[in-house]
Amino acid sequence: MLHTRSSTSTLIILTLLTCSLAACKAKELPDEPYTPVSYNLYPAPQDAYVGDTMPFVTDDGTLELYYLYDTDHNGMGYHPVYKYSTKDLCSYEDHGKVLDFGQLSDPDPAIGTGSVMQDQDGLYHLFYTGHNDSGNNGKGKECVMHATSTDRENWVKIPEDTFYSPDNYSKDDFRDPEVFWVDEEQCYWLLIAARENIEGGVVAKYTSTDLKNWEFQGPIFAPHAQYMLECPDLFQMGNKWYLTYSWDCVTYYAMSDSMYGPFTAPEDNVLDGNGFIFYAAKTAELNGTRYLCGWLGRAGLTMDAGVYQWAGSVLNHQLLQRPDGTLGVREPETFAGYFTSEKPFQAVQKEGKAKIKNNTISLTASEGNYSLADMGTRAPTMMLECDVTLDQDGRAGFAFGGSQEDPTFTMLCLDAGRGCVHYEGYEISDLSKYEPVAYTRFDFTQQDVHHVKLVCENEIVILYIDDTKALSSRIMHSVDGAHIGVFSDGCNAEFSNLTIKLPE
Repeated sequence: MLHTRSSTSTLIILTLLTCSLAACKAKELPDEPYTPVSYNLYPAPQDAYVGDTMPFVTDDGTLELYYLYDTDHNGMGYHPVYKYSTKDLCSYEDHGKVLDFGQLSDPDPAIGTGSVMQDQDGLYHLFYTGHNDSGNNGKGKECVMHATSTDRENWVKIPEDTFYSPDNYSKDDFRDPEVFWVDEEQCYWLLIAARENIEGGVVAKYTSTDLKNWEFQGPIFAPHAQYMLECPDLFQMGNKWYLTYSWDCVTYYAMSDSMYGPFTAPEDNVLDGNGFIFYAAKTAELNGTRYLCGWLGRAGLTMDAGVYQWAGSVLNHQLLQRPDGTLGVREPETFAGYFTSEKPFQAVQKEGKAKIKNNTISLTASEGNYSLADMGTRAPTMMLECDVTLDQDGRAGFAFGGSQEDPTFTMLCLDAGRGCVHYEGYEISDLSKYEPVAYTRFDFTQQDVHHVKLVCENEIVILYIDDTKALSSRIMHSVDGAHIGVFSDGCNAEFSNLTIKLPE
C-alpha cells in the first residue's frame, strides 16, 4: 500500500498518542482482592496478647513457648501462663492456660517471667516470678517460685520452695529466673534479674544441687547501665558465650569467652528495634539452630506512629554468629518451606525516574525529589527478597499504599544518612523533616550491596538486612488492598533480584 506524506504523518502522530496513552496507563496497576490470613507465623491469643516468653525444647524436637497472657482488662490477679508449641515456627498449636496466678494473699497474684527445664531425673520444672504489690509482709513484692509437672500441661506449685532477694538487694525488683544444668559443676544455675543497692541492675547467680535449696553466688554481670536487666538468658554459640537481657523497652546482649564472664556489650548490641518493638527475648536451640524468642508489641493508640505497648504477638528470629563473634539475625530458615510459590514480577513507574528491567528497579532522584515504582497489591502474607544499593547518605526503601481507596504511600526507610532502618508511618515528604522514632541502628558503610528480606503476615512486616539486623513493625497502611513499592528520596537506588514468594 502507498502512503502519502500526510497519511504517514497522521499515522506517526496516532502511534505516538497511542504510546503516550499506554505509558500513562502503565503507571497504574489495578487493585487486587485482599483477604486477611490466619496468623501462622506470628500468633497471638484471641482478644489477648503474648507477653514474655519462656521457650523450652522437648526431646521430640518441639519448641514450646510458655508465655505471660495479657489482656486490656487485667483484674486484681493477672498474667497466667499459657503455652504455644511448634515444630517448624510456621504453625503453632495453642495449649491454652497451663498455670494460673494465685490469690491476693499468695506471693503470686501476678505472675512474672521465668523458665522451664527438665531435671536429671526427667521431671519438669517451671521457675517463675511471684509478684504481689502488698509486699508479702515485708519480704518484698517479688520472689522466685517453683512448680513441677510430669506432662508439661498440668503444673503443681511448691510454695515451700519460694525465696526472696538476698541482703543488699532490692526486695521489689527480683525477677525472671532462668534455670539450667551445668555439667562442668554438676549443679544447677539460676540466673535472675536483680537490683543491688550500689551496683544497680545486675544479673545475679544462684547454684543448687536439688532445685530446692539455692546458694547465692553474687552478680555474673553488672554493667552499671540499666535500672534492671530483665529476662536474662545465657547460651553458647561456637566458642563464645552470650547473655541476653532486656530494659529500656529493648532486648540487648553481651558476650564473653567464658560462661563465667566477664561479659561485655559490643558497640551495637541490639538486634531489632526499640520501644517495645521486640522485647523480653530468651533463646532456644531447635534442631541445631538457635532462635531468639520474644514478642512484637501491640500498636499504640495511634496506628503506624512507631509507638508500641507491652505484649503483642509471638516473634522469633534465627540467631547467627558473625565472623567477629557478634550476633546477627535472619528470618527462620524454615520459612523457605512455607513461602514456596513465586509471584510473577511486575512493576511500573509511579513517580520520578524509574527504570524497570527483568527483576530490577533502578530509581534516580535529585535532592528534594523522589522516585517511586509500584509493584501492585501487597499479598496478605508474603516474603520479598532483593539486593539494595543506595547512595551514601541516601534514603530508600519500601512504600505501602497507593490503592484507589488510599493513594498515599508511607515509607519503610533504609536511612544511610542517619545510619538506621525505621518506620513511623511517614510519607516520603516527611522523611527528612522528622527524626526516626521506631528504628534499629545499621551501618550501611560495611558493604555496597545489602541483602534485604521482608516477611509479611497481615499488618506485621519484619525487615531483615544482611543477616545482621531486623526491624519489626506493624504497618496498618500495608493491608486492606494497599500496594507495595520501592522508593528513593533524593538519591539513586537499585533494587535487584526482586522476588516475592507466597505460601502454596
